[in-house]
Amino acid sequence: MAKAIQLKAQPRSGAGTVEAKKARHAGLVPAVIYGRHLGKPQNLQLNAKELKAALGKTSGEHVLVDLEIAGGEKTLALIQDVQHHALKRHIMHLDFHALRADEKMHTTVPVLVFGEASGVKNSGGIIEQLLRSIEVQCLPKDLPDSIVIDVTPLEIGDAIHIKDLPLPEGVTALGNPETSVLHVAAPAVEEVAATPAEGAAATEPEVIKEKKPEAGAEAAAAGDKGKDAKPAKK
Repeated sequence: MAKAIQLKAQPRSGAGTVEAKKARHAGLVPAVIYGRHLGKPQNLQLNAKELKAALGKTSGEHVLVDLEIAGGEKTLALIQDVQHHALKRHIMHLDFHALRADEKMHTTVPVLVFGEASGVKNSGGIIEQLLRSIEVQCLPKDLPDSIVIDVTPLEIGDAIHIKDLPLPEGVTALGNPETSVLHVAAPAVEEVAATPAEGAAATEPEVIKEKKPEAGAEAAAAGDKGKDAKPAKK
């Protein structure tokens, strides 16, 4: 089961784009926490370096946290949304969803592949993974870090569907049970242009030549031209 990571946050008094930029320039990441039992959302800010180090130890970004907010008690929360800089990819903003330990939650969990499929090893097949994560429902204490699929026994043509996933006790996968997560595809076959059989002569295009008229026909044609010719007027 997933273990909640420890994070510290400070209340953030200002809101809006200008205040968020000021926080980032100071080495902080703007954030917000919300939840049914919290009342109104609360603006927060976290140390950017501490946040990066904490998330670097996890398999994904939608993780459980014990969030210690200065001036208050620890709050169990889920990192619901992470916004990254389009080019530099550092974290720009976080959304925390406050949770209750006795209430089921919905989130996405990474799907990881383990082993080498028999159809790949022995027949040259290819693993095609269609889903990299799935949505699950569970209590916070039952949330797994990831769902791991052992593909070792799979042959070409075999597939794993959502209904086949090895889910921990207390975890329910959401979505269509028949949806394919991955399958083993046959190797691609390259089409090779046909070549003449060995020893066979290459076929050359036929050249059609204009037929020459026979000698008698040429003379007759010349005589006819002479008869048809009219003398020039003087």
